[in-house]
Amino acid sequence: MIFILLINIIKILLIVIPLLISVAYFTLAERKIMGSIQRRKGPNVTGIFGLPQPHSDGLKLFVKEIVKKFLFAVFFLSLTIFSLFLPSLGFDTI
Repeated sequence: MIFILLINIIKILLIVIPLLISVAYFTLAERKIMGSIQRRKGPNVTGIFGLPQPHSDGLKLFVKEIVKKFLFAVFFLSLTIFSLFLPSLGFDTI
């Protein structure tokens, strides 16, 4: 049972990972074409000819999502704690 599950997960990953990588490099090609249409260099910020650019974009996306979710949770936690102490300060309504 577990062996069949592992085989299925490996099959899914063998399809999904190359698909994601190809989409990333199609995005790079699109940026390069749009850059040449607008007569600018295009994405060549990281590495040779900008080839690692999709990987750095993906890493930036995941890092930004983690930070945003963390700051969002901290903000609402602080708001909740502050709203609990408002009645003790004499403010009956928020």
